[in-house]
Amino acid sequence: MQRTEIDPRWQDLAVIERLVRESRTVAVVGLSGNQGRPSFGVARYLVRAGLTVFPVNPNLASWQGLTAYKSLADVPEQIDIVDVFRRPEYAPGVAADAVAVGAGSLWLQLGVISTEAATTAAEAGLDVVMDRCLAVEHREVVGWS
Repeated sequence: MQRTEIDPRWQDLAVIERLVRESRTVAVVGLSGNQGRPSFGVARYLVRAGLTVFPVNPNLASWQGLTAYKSLADVPEQIDIVDVFRRPEYAPGVAADAVAVGAGSLWLQLGVISTEAATTAAEAGLDVVMDRCLAVEHREVVGWS
């Protein structure tokens, strides 16, 4: 499998560190109720680390006792990070939604590579991270486990 080159601006360590240190709310788009899925583990880690997590999945009513939302537009609070666990072809739509709700940043998880989504978000003033794991980066920067 050929690896796609990622524009270095979407993996800026200064941006990653600032987002990890300053963000308090994370909307996890594509969060699964299946404990074996990466989105489940990442969201569980973020909750345990003290962040406010908003599960976003139209197929869930709740996740681990938290209200799940059908879309980013339904989330009732300001979103610092939109953490995307959808296939790359859905990322541009999620980016547009993140822009529409005034999110602070778009974080495309490992394997979610979409220059179109990243460009849409960045041109609207959002910070963008692509092909990195929020839980791994949080653990690296903050040292919480």
